[in-house]
Amino acid sequence: MTFESWLLFSAIALIATITPGPAIMLVSANSSSYGVRKSIYTILGNISGLFCMSLMAVLGLSTLILCSAPIFFTLKIIGALYLIYLGLKMWRNGISGNRNTSSDAMRLSVAPRNFKLYMQGVFLSLSNPKAIAFTTALFPQFIQPELPLAPQFIILVSTFMFFSFSCLLGYSILARKAKKQFEERNYYSQTILGKVFGTIFIGSGVALAVATRK
Repeated sequence: MTFESWLLFSAIALIATITPGPAIMLVSANSSSYGVRKSIYTILGNISGLFCMSLMAVLGLSTLILCSAPIFFTLKIIGALYLIYLGLKMWRNGISGNRNTSSDAMRLSVAPRNFKLYMQGVFLSLSNPKAIAFTTALFPQFIQPELPLAPQFIILVSTFMFFSFSCLLGYSILARKAKKQFEERNYYSQTILGKVFGTIFIGSGVALAVATRK
């Protein structure tokens, strides 16, 4: 792989990871609810899923998923239902705040276990057929078959994961700061934020459900 090829790959990876999507919204919601540190577990889960998708793309396994209508449809529906589930949960519970005003708020302010936050990122990543299609189209374009596969894969996937982690962490920090500026330390503002995030997730789930493989 030439340096110019790596720069082109890096530019594409940066654009892909900085563009808002379900992963960014999930990390932003978790950061708003539980803080930046907790959201890092979701970020790690997401890049773990990206690693698996990148490996499948290089090995050609993800092509089988995209070419199989039943598998693609099943994966699409699972991903859509999960997005809608997260959206309904946020719509109902709101975004947890720093100061509790009721027993309900106290219950909502308790962060899930780190493993659960991590698995949210993993599942969201692996159940997104659009992400699978992207990695399937991207990685083979920069793999030179006449050269050893392992070093090329390590360079490409490390670059992709680095940009993904950096961009998600940046959004997490921005979301936390924005929430502190927006809220007036009351449950009402937390409810509004929950409905905003929830609506976006539900809309994303519906859009994914009606998406095609093209």
